[in-house]
Amino acid sequence: MSAREDIMNRIASALRDAPATPEVPRGYRRTTSKTAQQRLEQLVDRLVDYKANVYVIEEAEAPAKLAELLAGSASIVVPHGLPESWLTSVKNDAGSPAVEVDSPQRRLTVAQLDAVDAVVTAAAVAVSETGTIMLDGSPDQGRRIISLVPDRHICVLHAGQVVEVLPEAIARLEATLPQTWISGPSATSDIELERVEGVHG
Repeated sequence: MSAREDIMNRIASALRDAPATPEVPRGYRRTTSKTAQQRLEQLVDRLVDYKANVYVIEEAEAPAKLAELLAGSASIVVPHGLPESWLTSVKNDAGSPAVEVDSPQRRLTVAQLDAVDAVVTAAAVAVSETGTIMLDGSPDQGRRIISLVPDRHICVLHAGQVVEVLPEAIARLEATLPQTWISGPSATSDIELERVEGVHG
């Protein structure tokens, strides 16, 4: 008998005497009860509490707002599927930052990503109740690493991507894609009951 077979036999023997697994209750909310406007307001409230800067604007205003937010940046990185129209004002602006495109054909290294000032991505879905923004590696969001290494992440969401509860968001995600869930900076309240933000932005 091999060591593997011995271990598997021991596991099977231990499980024979294990009690039956109880049924897991599934009575939690699976759908939203808020209007689109209420979900958006709740998401903004949660993100502001996480000390994120939030701007609710019309879609046509996005390029100008991105140019404003990126003013002063020497370089930015974007995923290869990000709509080019979002960056028209950035690229046409005097002294505009160098735009690095991360793509399957040209993957930026950690050192290159660490040197850029900001990253701009889209998102897959956002949960208003928890203030969570989810990326799934789609072409307009790119590899997980491009949103994790640069110090500044600008994420563009459409109002239709905001759901209220987590089950709604999970139903929109493809389980096999690499996911990044962003719920504010790491923090602790166990130091004299004062919230101290950690190193993760």
